[in-house]
Amino acid sequence: MSKPEPVADSARKRRSSIAAPLLHDSEFWVFGYASLMWKPGFEFEERRRGILRGFHRSLCVYSNRHRGTAEKPGLVMGLDRGGSCRGMAFRIAPEKIEATHAYLTEREQINRVYFEVYPKVRLEDGRVIRALAYVVDRSHVQYAGRLAHVEILRLIEQGHGQSGACRDYVLNTLRSMAEIGMTDHALDWLERELSAR
Repeated sequence: MSKPEPVADSARKRRSSIAAPLLHDSEFWVFGYASLMWKPGFEFEERRRGILRGFHRSLCVYSNRHRGTAEKPGLVMGLDRGGSCRGMAFRIAPEKIEATHAYLTEREQINRVYFEVYPKVRLEDGRVIRALAYVVDRSHVQYAGRLAHVEILRLIEQGHGQSGACRDYVLNTLRSMAEIGMTDHALDWLERELSAR
């Protein structure tokens, strides 16, 4: 059974999930692990592959708006505890920080299902930076946790929301990872299954 969309009062209580931009040596980075990799939606000065340790990419968030509805939710990715995640880090120009953070808050935090955190990310050139990342709130009503493959596929196939089909979101993410030489062995099965359908 799908979980209902949080009520407005619940969303208001989650203001603490929005963090102020972290300024470190006048640099502000954003870490993308799903749609932010292929559709960031903001201007950036630099883009680098990187690895974040302590969290992994997971299809663990019910989508009731962007990629589904309350009646037929889709399933989108979040950073969940444990493991590591390879993704894309974007450096934002100082004069664009405020606007970028506001844009991401509106895009990613509609229902406050994520916490904004600033973990360390090791870039492909060896630099270690801190980047804004979106970690799933396990206590949130939209947290799906670990689902069976058949349920993941069902939610992906049925989901369609304001931003389009959930299936397209998942395939675009997996294919963009492949194009830049990233692998996520936990999701290897998914592209095979979706492409075969």
